[in-house]
Amino acid sequence: MVEMSGAMATGSGDAPKAGGASVFFSYARSDLDRARPVIALLESAGFDVWWDGRLEGGENYLATTETALESADCVVVLWSQTSVASSWVRDEAQRGRERGCLVPLSLDGTIAPLGFRQFQLLDISGWQGAPGTPVAERIIAAVRTKAGAPAAAPIASASAPPTPAQAAAFAVGRSGLTLSRRTLMIGGASLAGGAAVLGVWQSGLLGSARAGDAISMVVLPFANLTGDVAKAWFSNGLSNELRSVLVRNPRLRVAAPTSSGAIGGEDDFAIGRTLGVDHILRGSVMRDEARLRVSAELIEIEGGLVRWAESYDRALEDVFALQSEIAETVALSLVAQTVGETEARSSVAAQQDIGGTKNIAAYEAFLRGHALYDLSSGTDSDRAALAQFEAAIAEDPGYAAAHAMRSTMLAAIANNAASDAIESRKLFAEAIAAAERSLALEQRLARGHLALGFALNNGQLKRGAAMPHYEAAERLAPGDADVLRAAASFYAYGEEQALAAQMMARVLELDPLNARAYRSAAYNALFARDYAAVLKHMERALELNPSLASAQFGIAIARLMQNDAAGALSAAKAEQGRAYSLTASAIAAHRLGDTAAADTALAALEAEYGDSRYQRAQVHAQRGEVDEAMALLGTALNALDPGVLWAPNDPLLDPLRGEPAFTDLLLRLSS
Repeated sequence: MVEMSGAMATGSGDAPKAGGASVFFSYARSDLDRARPVIALLESAGFDVWWDGRLEGGENYLATTETALESADCVVVLWSQTSVASSWVRDEAQRGRERGCLVPLSLDGTIAPLGFRQFQLLDISGWQGAPGTPVAERIIAAVRTKAGAPAAAPIASASAPPTPAQAAAFAVGRSGLTLSRRTLMIGGASLAGGAAVLGVWQSGLLGSARAGDAISMVVLPFANLTGDVAKAWFSNGLSNELRSVLVRNPRLRVAAPTSSGAIGGEDDFAIGRTLGVDHILRGSVMRDEARLRVSAELIEIEGGLVRWAESYDRALEDVFALQSEIAETVALSLVAQTVGETEARSSVAAQQDIGGTKNIAAYEAFLRGHALYDLSSGTDSDRAALAQFEAAIAEDPGYAAAHAMRSTMLAAIANNAASDAIESRKLFAEAIAAAERSLALEQRLARGHLALGFALNNGQLKRGAAMPHYEAAERLAPGDADVLRAAASFYAYGEEQALAAQMMARVLELDPLNARAYRSAAYNALFARDYAAVLKHMERALELNPSLASAQFGIAIARLMQNDAAGALSAAKAEQGRAYSLTASAIAAHRLGDTAAADTALAALEAEYGDSRYQRAQVHAQRGEVDEAMALLGTALNALDPGVLWAPNDPLLDPLRGEPAFTDLLLRLSS
């Protein structure tokens, strides 16, 4: 029976083993095969484990279970997707909690149910049952601590007594005290001003951490428990806002949001291992019109140790303080592993929320807008996102982040309206004004600088004016993959090729599952004339997203530069973007001597995309038609066509580089 736990003990006549603490073992019957290695491990460590496998026929199992539960020195509960739904397991866990002797283990990464999340949960989903492993040792140590059994070995080493910090940590464990916000008290004095807790982290009792190691983590999308899938924007938005705060901490390496949500069908620990991080922050959100319940936990992937866990029931308008509280607690618990208390607190101070709001209606509109921005499904979703950011500003005119995102959406819509020069210029002018308003409200907002830099560069071709804003964004958000990717692409358009490559390597480290990141890295390599790297990065981008626009176009250019016109034509035909496909096809067919096919593709490009001045200039340049190419480039520059930004480093324009008119155009572009 699924609803019945497997924790039915032997009768009272079964005397415990001499010197062995008794353990009451609670689990769901369907988990028996995975529970057996845990039972065997505890028995081999000398514990007297009471479970239903020792139940004799004819016994009154209800009375036996109650007797065993009340007399056991420790209650071990195996949480799983099945057992969290079992009323038997929950009741037994409840009694272990009340008696202060509960040890919760997770078989499959399942979060403990509400009411049990304040306990450190040891995730054993990656354990194969072998004794002597770090996970096995932690299971034994946790049970021994709760049962009050003597340690098999000193805490520090066989030859050294425990340090005061380790002794304090052992006392914390025995008392049942958890490393939660209540005990941490970042801003006040608890546990002697936090020194005892810091001692726990620094002692290594909660996992090894060497000075100088990178402190890496991923913030997973929080689960939406509202029962309404249409409200996932709130739970996702909350986790994104937490990530945006944590990423400002110079001591943390936080995986980017694209990669955080890119793996489907994997458990949380597999996601963390794929991303190469050491910790995961995960949680759930339940809300109505007035109240908010958030549960969150920080888990060490290697061994599954729960470093911190907490549940919060708050008024909805308290979400802002709650975000700060969670972010501060998580950051301090991680940073304090490797540095002293002063530096840990300093790093937390550096991650303060910047450019936010205290208006709940404005905040909710901002989260809805960001969900639409992340969707990025075309002009319709861009305009819907813009409407939400404008609604946020209407609620709170001082919401700097909303002004920055309004600028971002206006610029995106302007890019798509390039065929209408008047409309495009109007939208870019509004984007510049919105970004300037954002920075007037908060100069430290990286997104505001990024938005202004993009609008100046792409909307007005003012690279010199845009440069300081890209530099500021990079300086203010050195751990934000999206900011770094945008800045690296900007630098790649100019002469800073080495800097762009260095930054893109960092982006791919932070965001290893983002197809757009690999596409950006490929185009940066294209401008640096590293065609092997172009192919490598584009092929990876297409593995992650086979329909990614302009990826095959980049491959086609690289093949052309490698004198593989047939390979270029094949890539051109596979390109999802029609304008890109026609451009590459026209060039590749010309290289192959198929004049008719080349002319047909060029004519279609002009007929279907009247604003394709830059792309047609690329075709004419590759055909050796200098005058036609230069005329189109001049028109594109006068029209402020952002395609011209490619000109300084575009290999397709190399046939023009000895022309005085082309040199003059580059001078005009850089002025």
